[in-house]
Amino acid sequence: MRSGEPAATLDRVLGLRQLLVYGMIMMVPIAPMAVYGFVAQESHGMVPLVYGVGVVAMLFTALSYKRLSAEFPVAGSVYTYVQRGWHPYLGFLAGWMILADYLLIPALLYVFSASWLQGLLPSVPNWEWVVAFTTFNTAVNVVGIKLQARAHLVLLCVELVTLAIFFACVLDFVFIKGRGAGGWSIAPFFQPQHLNWHFIATATSIATLSFLGFDGISTLAEEVRNPRRTVGNATMLALLLLGLIFIAQTYVAALAHPDYHSLDAKLGFFQIGREAGGEGLYLLLLLVSVISAAIANALAAQLAIARILFSMGRDKALPCSEFLSRVHHRFKTPVNATLLVAVLSITVAVLMPEKVIIRLVNFGALTAFMLLNVTVSVFFYLKQKRYRQIFSYLVFPALGLTIVAFVWSGFDRTTFLFGGAWLLAGSALGAFKYRNFKSFKFAP
Repeated sequence: MRSGEPAATLDRVLGLRQLLVYGMIMMVPIAPMAVYGFVAQESHGMVPLVYGVGVVAMLFTALSYKRLSAEFPVAGSVYTYVQRGWHPYLGFLAGWMILADYLLIPALLYVFSASWLQGLLPSVPNWEWVVAFTTFNTAVNVVGIKLQARAHLVLLCVELVTLAIFFACVLDFVFIKGRGAGGWSIAPFFQPQHLNWHFIATATSIATLSFLGFDGISTLAEEVRNPRRTVGNATMLALLLLGLIFIAQTYVAALAHPDYHSLDAKLGFFQIGREAGGEGLYLLLLLVSVISAAIANALAAQLAIARILFSMGRDKALPCSEFLSRVHHRFKTPVNATLLVAVLSITVAVLMPEKVIIRLVNFGALTAFMLLNVTVSVFFYLKQKRYRQIFSYLVFPALGLTIVAFVWSGFDRTTFLFGGAWLLAGSALGAFKYRNFKSFKFAP
């Protein structure tokens, strides 16, 4: 008999369309704009190829999410899947590590956006932007999932319209005016003199980190009408669709400015926008990037981490569990968990160095992904003995594990120091609560 889902305490109103919109917002359709210059220099201008590698690299982990979301249609994402599919203690560690990812993402986005805006409005202190963004996002997240879904759709439309304007300007710049590459070129995808194992390794590391966020869809399982089917389908569709969008926008950017050596590492994409569409396009791209990061992406990230805290609190896996598992009687949202994320976001954004935040975000997500991929094989292949489906439950998860472990092993010493400290703290807290896991009962 398949694993049952808990009694619904959240508002089940979401369908495939809303989940797909949420997943796209979480991954940010215009995400390459912020890192284009850096990626172009690291990849010899083959940025679209890097994102193509990223889609393939993360596809196997997305398949693992699809398998487990169909079996465990419960809020909590990787925490729930590892907890119920493998072992409660390991599930706690997976949840603890993904907390390092999602708890810090909103703060990181607020820091980036405040720094961008300071160039336009230098008289406004960064901390005021952080408080303003956090207050707006928290209000939307508390009011209810329906308002969130509408906000996500509006914000996604803003990003896609901006992309369409960029495409129109670049195509005119390249094919009508004959500037840039002057026409189609295969160079952004294929430069045989630079294609080797070192390039593949570098591309995999960059691209895998660029696709973090697709997993957030699974945190909304208890607000979906048909979670067993819809969550997994939305996860796969979001990854593939965003991959195509990433590849397309970086390809036309490469056509507009083939000389990647002259690009600024931080503002390269905006630099291309100014060349192709003038100062107006430059400002549009910059402002929409702020909206996408500080509102759209941070809104989605706060929504996801509140659901993970809610799920772990409901299972009494964290201190103050009763507080975290409380659902607002009117809005049907985990209000206390949402407010806690807001307080932590402001605190981290104001007090913690940007580099430390970045290191912990990536380390936490990839550690949780490794546990997730192993769980697929443990649950389906070993526990349920589905030996005939060797590719679905053994080969593909092993490929997902190998790719993620490869990227994880490439972190620098400082990242392992901060990430290891977080893991050690989680291991100690989990060990303290382990006596509860021996007779563990999942939330009804």
